[in-house]
Amino acid sequence: MTQSKNIVWHDSVVSKQDRSRQNDHQSPVLWFTGLSGSGKSTITVELEKALFEKGIRSYRLDGDNIRHGLNNNLGFSPEDRKENIRRIGEVAKLLNDAGLITLTAFISPYREDRDNVRNLLADGDFIEVYVKCSLESCEARDPKGLYQKARAGEIKGFTGIDAPYEEPEQPELVIDTENKSVDEAVAEIIEYLEIRSYI
Repeated sequence: MTQSKNIVWHDSVVSKQDRSRQNDHQSPVLWFTGLSGSGKSTITVELEKALFEKGIRSYRLDGDNIRHGLNNNLGFSPEDRKENIRRIGEVAKLLNDAGLITLTAFISPYREDRDNVRNLLADGDFIEVYVKCSLESCEARDPKGLYQKARAGEIKGFTGIDAPYEEPEQPELVIDTENKSVDEAVAEIIEYLEIRSYI
């Protein structure tokens, strides 16, 4: 894809810092990554609710939801997965600039793709949250019946079965959902944000 030479960036007179002052909180991107069934969506739903109740402006980007609209033309090939995360990274960057805490729930199986999103943002604005859960536990939960379909050969290229998942090497947070409840996970994340003065 070649970018037109006739496109010029148009700066706003309202900065991200202005919005942070108005909101009285920072606007990091919390990037939840982990296997299907690990609990990413469940945690982000409850975290969004908890932040809202504290008067903190946030927005949740969920993998399945995004594929209903913005990314409905993408499949699950490695190339499409890369483009999926690239687009989400750009949306997250816009929400970061808008002053919202962004909660993203995407398997995002490749480290390089997650690192590329990190590199879009200022230092400290990308918080990688590894929702850690063994393949065995995720498969036992199988809330959408996807593992069963993958094992039966009905779904090809399924992460953890016949497609890779690259664990984060140095995530800012690790949430072990085999040993923590959703409420405990939300409390831990909020404590992290408070201690580091994001909120």
